[in-house]
Amino acid sequence: MRSYSLYIHIPFCTRRCIYCDFNTYAGKNNLIPEYIRALCAEIEAVVSKGGFSPHLHTVYFGGGTPSVVPVSDLASVFRAIRDSFELDREAEITLEANPGSLTLSYLSDLARLGVNRLSLGMQSADIDELHMLGRDHTVEDVVRCVGWSREAGIAQLSLDLLFGLPDQTMETWKDSLSQAVALHPDHLSLYSLTLEPGTRLAHLVSTGHLAAPDDDLAADMYEWATAFLDGYGYVQYEISNWAQADGHESLKACRHNLQYWRNQPYFGVGAGAHGYLDGMRTANVMSPELYIQRYHKAVQCDKERYPRTFATASMRRIRQADEMAETMLMGLRLVQEGVSNSAFRQRFGSSMEAVYGKEIAELIELGLLEWMGESRKRLRLTERGRLLANQVFLRFL
Repeated sequence: MRSYSLYIHIPFCTRRCIYCDFNTYAGKNNLIPEYIRALCAEIEAVVSKGGFSPHLHTVYFGGGTPSVVPVSDLASVFRAIRDSFELDREAEITLEANPGSLTLSYLSDLARLGVNRLSLGMQSADIDELHMLGRDHTVEDVVRCVGWSREAGIAQLSLDLLFGLPDQTMETWKDSLSQAVALHPDHLSLYSLTLEPGTRLAHLVSTGHLAAPDDDLAADMYEWATAFLDGYGYVQYEISNWAQADGHESLKACRHNLQYWRNQPYFGVGAGAHGYLDGMRTANVMSPELYIQRYHKAVQCDKERYPRTFATASMRRIRQADEMAETMLMGLRLVQEGVSNSAFRQRFGSSMEAVYGKEIAELIELGLLEWMGESRKRLRLTERGRLLANQVFLRFL
């Protein structure tokens, strides 16, 4: 039985962070009730058009800030999911949340709905860095929310942190990560800050109001974090992600993101969401207002065919050459697992060496890739390759 994942985009925020280039909107929370109705309709539409009941093993509420949505509205989404999909009894259900807006009551309600994994945007423990980023929480809020999530019965907790910030020092980075680890999260995501065009952060840096991030210092921060987390029992399973092992020695990795990195199929619903189904990449309209408008028109007349729905803005079939490249790029991000040669051959009818022999040989010679074991079952990044991953990925495009 093939397992699918479902990504649900909630584009609403109370305020927009200065570094964010995601499809998010502040000051539009009045749209939430109608948006949720449209979201439920899209969930029903994409499944009914497919003519089957997909087996879901992960659900991910991302944004935006999904925790701005009232529990009663989230309950409607969960009903739509359970009515349309075959939801695995052990499904991983993640919700991203802002530490500054949560309550114990809200988290308890989330747990009752079925949320069993919480992803908190901690970002930093330094108040000046948080203010610079436009965040509205403190490290005390994070500590409180971690305690509440455990009291509420949410099984797994992940914390996100940023490094390579303007004026960030190695000392503040070490303190932030140390405070995060002291909370004993199951999972940590560490992201190097990038200056995305069009963001307020990029403007402030380009006009000299903020210092440009120091790439060399960011690399040092990453290397220090890797060694530090290893000492606390965290296993790096992806370039930016670390997880603790559970009692059965399996990692508490984010199963939803593994679906992406293994280039497996997933549904994407909501404004700006992307999906990957039957060799087709779908992208929804970005604007929540347009998303709602299309929903109302679809109620009257919906002639779209699977996997297209009223929300779809574009849809394209992936050429095999592109699918192979994506499989390499995404799979090599998994620093322990890498890309399986047998799985690649089974999927595409050719081995990795037959398709990318020259590129692989050159990257191995440069010390950036390595085969795992004498039988060459898997290909993965070396430790040096992790630092130069983007250069490695370019060779497969």
